[in-house]
Amino acid sequence: MSAASFLGITGLIALNGFDGFMYSVGWFIAYLTVLFIVAEPLRNLGKYTLADMLVYRLKDPRVRTYAALSTITISTFYMIAQVVGAGSLISLLSGGVIKAELAIPLVGVLMIVYVVVGGMLATTWVQIIKAALLMFATIVMTVLILNRFGWSFSNLLGQVEAKNGAEFLGAGVKYKNPIDLISLCLALVLGTAGLPHILVRFFTVPTAQDARKSVVWAMVLIGAFYVMTALMGNAANVLLGKDAIEAANKAGNMAAPLLAQALFGGAGTTGGEFGLAFVTAVAFATILAVVAGLTISASTSFTHDIYNGVMKGGQASEKDQFRVARLATVAVGVAAILLGLAAKTQNVAFLVALAFAIAASANLPVILFTLFWRRFNATGAIWGLVGGILFTLLLIAVSPNIMKIDPDTLTTGRHLIQANAIFPLENPGIISIPAGFLFAVIGTLIGAARRNTADDARHFEEMQYRAYTGAGMDGTVAAHD
Repeated sequence: MSAASFLGITGLIALNGFDGFMYSVGWFIAYLTVLFIVAEPLRNLGKYTLADMLVYRLKDPRVRTYAALSTITISTFYMIAQVVGAGSLISLLSGGVIKAELAIPLVGVLMIVYVVVGGMLATTWVQIIKAALLMFATIVMTVLILNRFGWSFSNLLGQVEAKNGAEFLGAGVKYKNPIDLISLCLALVLGTAGLPHILVRFFTVPTAQDARKSVVWAMVLIGAFYVMTALMGNAANVLLGKDAIEAANKAGNMAAPLLAQALFGGAGTTGGEFGLAFVTAVAFATILAVVAGLTISASTSFTHDIYNGVMKGGQASEKDQFRVARLATVAVGVAAILLGLAAKTQNVAFLVALAFAIAASANLPVILFTLFWRRFNATGAIWGLVGGILFTLLLIAVSPNIMKIDPDTLTTGRHLIQANAIFPLENPGIISIPAGFLFAVIGTLIGAARRNTADDARHFEEMQYRAYTGAGMDGTVAAHD
């Protein structure tokens, strides 16, 4: 329930109809993968980070380093969307006086300060508060929308069809190539199970049963929220129109705040300005909460896995770890700000989908093979993590997301050569996810010749026993006993 969902999906549905709603479907279904495959064993095997779980099975410190780098990469990509959304909000509220070039750094600095000062406790509370505020805001807007359209979703869709044509309610408005839509859905459904800031939350509950309960509650809330995004997006299309939405933000990121303004009375009215201000504040709280979780995940992974686990051999003092964590937070925040400036014209839900593709291509294959493949080894994990990340980034770099010209700039003379995308799909999931599994398999076969297979088999048995019984989690019972 991030800015990508609240701002991005509402805008995508308003501008692209059914194709935009597929983001809601994909992200909701993704939690079934988390519930049935990842939640319980991850809670039983890990301690602070994803790397803890991998190292417990694979017994190789190199895996800890590469898992931490994967966490930092994915978290940074995810943060880009949040700072872009925040920059768009500030630009809207200021009437365009504060441009994205200034708004994005301002928001980034604010969020860095919040995380450095508040830590995990402040992050947890802001996530609780933002979830309550976001659900309240979407419920109020949904009630107002249903009241406006005679308490009939069919009536709302009928007006959407009358305004845009019947094809708007079917696939193909945004994704002309059906393979592109399939690729997107694969990334959304499989990527959640590899997202570091989602997985790290399982380490904050006392038992595996609590981890499963957490996912079930999350699915209830997220499912209800995503149903309401369909109402908000279609209502924005009817009440605001595509032209007004794109005039405020070309990518559609401001559809939700503008819809609130229209529902509460319209621009210039007291109710309308209150609605705009309230929904914008909720969006800011949402962005702050998500960025806080991402930076905590990235900085913890660097500090715990690379600095303490690898560089200091587990002997770093708490004081040193706090200092390094703060520095890592600043570094990740600065990287997100710089990349956010480069991607300031993109839809935030679309940007997050790229982070999901990286997570599904790098982390997910390694997690699944660690849990279920007896022959899997450290070399396979390294190949899977590094190969999955690099190959996905390569496909993104040569995709239409990067290798295209903005039509608005064609007449400025700044571009002399028309760039054509080498890779035709906007989301690389359909190619990069199988490639991630393939890299992990190849690395495992290469590493098998240098491994003691008997030790690998024993480590696998110990891992499975602990993963599904919880024995040894508290250090009082050895897993192999």
